[in-house]
Amino acid sequence: MTAHLPPPLTLEDARKLQHSLRAEIGPGLSERELDAVEARFGFTFSADHRVFLAAGLPYGSRRWPDWRNGDPEELAWRLSQPVEGVLFDVEHNGFWHPAWSPRPAKMSDALHIARSALRSVPQLIPVYSHRYLPGTAGEHGHPVLSVHQTDIIIYGNDLADYIRHEFTGRASSLPAHATVDFWSYFVHGGPGIDVALPTPHTPCAVSAQEAVENLRMLALERLIGRRHYPHQLIEAGITALALDVGTKSLPLLAGLPRAEHESAGALFDQVLDELGLPEDLTRDDTGIPYEAARWELVRWWLRLIVSGSLAPGAGGDVITFEGWGTLGRPASLRPLVDKVAAYDDWDAPKDGAREQAIVAEAERLLAGPWPPPD
Repeated sequence: MTAHLPPPLTLEDARKLQHSLRAEIGPGLSERELDAVEARFGFTFSADHRVFLAAGLPYGSRRWPDWRNGDPEELAWRLSQPVEGVLFDVEHNGFWHPAWSPRPAKMSDALHIARSALRSVPQLIPVYSHRYLPGTAGEHGHPVLSVHQTDIIIYGNDLADYIRHEFTGRASSLPAHATVDFWSYFVHGGPGIDVALPTPHTPCAVSAQEAVENLRMLALERLIGRRHYPHQLIEAGITALALDVGTKSLPLLAGLPRAEHESAGALFDQVLDELGLPEDLTRDDTGIPYEAARWELVRWWLRLIVSGSLAPGAGGDVITFEGWGTLGRPASLRPLVDKVAAYDDWDAPKDGAREQAIVAEAERLLAGPWPPPD
């Protein structure tokens, strides 16, 4: 159960898009040329970026990277800029990612930690000027990011949408999500958590009914495209099994050894089938992707915050990203979003008062009708 992706870009579609560019179009890169570029610079093009360059190579402006005849040092510099921009903000603007170890007082030590951590983040590949696509081999449909240091925004739902946005002034009105770890943090969640990562909650259930509801909520998260660590699915299975939820596959999920964690998703789906939950999942029936499911999840995330199973700041970031932002920024959730933003302020102390303000707003929302009226 995953969110819908745009269709793969075809050579014909790519050539049509290139007619709108304010650039000369040269012959497309051959498969051998594309492979050579990837080998020389140590990255991979995403599937749609590769098709776009195979259809034709824009040139005549330094804003377009010339992967055939461009200066290798300039191309390497452009590839380095997303990471170097983050390091600049670490050094000059106080940025520090919450997933990194505590920031040391000495700047040289902080930069060493940050640079080491950034070696493992997904590579961003320049498309045009400071617009980048994630370099994910074989994948398509990633949004194009406009990157300037840690000021990062989505500039197109996918490559085709970006071209229409940048060069014709037309773009999709559908909401877009950043799709790769680390960089998504700046787009929607920063400076809180990386909201593209699995929701950092712990199982909370005291009855079989609640355990089944937790399984259903995890299924809804998967429906809207959120990922889970295998251990989260296994822990939910252990909780359900301990509360006497009975299905054939539940003991297999709950007892899955570490060496077989890659099977957790398939076993989880079997448990859902045996409980009859897939037929009960909210379907996408409005103009907003999985609108009813998102409202259900917002309520669940609020409950997790109130129960202490989900940290207020982290839960607030997930609600802001997956709920408020995608649901068209409903006014009813704005007080919560404002409290989360106050908590996430880099310069604000992470004190208990700001966390308690999020919890209090969560309690207020849960006490009223659902979905809350605007």
